[in-house]
Amino acid sequence: MSKKIEVPTVEVDLSHVPLRPIGAKEVRELELALVIATMLRSDIFQEILEPREFTTWLDSLAVAAGALAREKAGYPISKIAEELGRTESTIRNHLQGKTKAGKLVIETYEMLKRGKIKIALLTQSMEEVEELRVKVKELESKLREVKETLSQLIEKL
Repeated sequence: MSKKIEVPTVEVDLSHVPLRPIGAKEVRELELALVIATMLRSDIFQEILEPREFTTWLDSLAVAAGALAREKAGYPISKIAEELGRTESTIRNHLQGKTKAGKLVIETYEMLKRGKIKIALLTQSMEEVEELRVKVKELESKLREVKETLSQLIEKL
């Protein structure tokens, strides 16, 4: 039975992200929040890590997030397409959730709107995390030994 190790984290507060951006700065804030929050969703993270998918996923996600952020700011489709360097048809498909990236970004936006997104980042280095993993394995091994010894003692009694 392995015990869960608590690793110190920092929670990223997204409550300040404008859901109806005004101006380029706020559009960028919403766009980045949508990309990051979508990428870090537990149901998506593993899928994005596939080497053959990574570049395509990241690009589609960025375009879908950019399109949605601009749409929420009231930009027309033609301006969104021009700014993002995509066709109007591609932008419409993302905004209507016809693409996987578009669907996911829309879901993330809705989660953001309801305050359902929490992003926790590790505050420890990967070396420290690996040291903790090694320590847990050692402790699990010792625990197994103690259980075996205890079991043998019980049998003798």
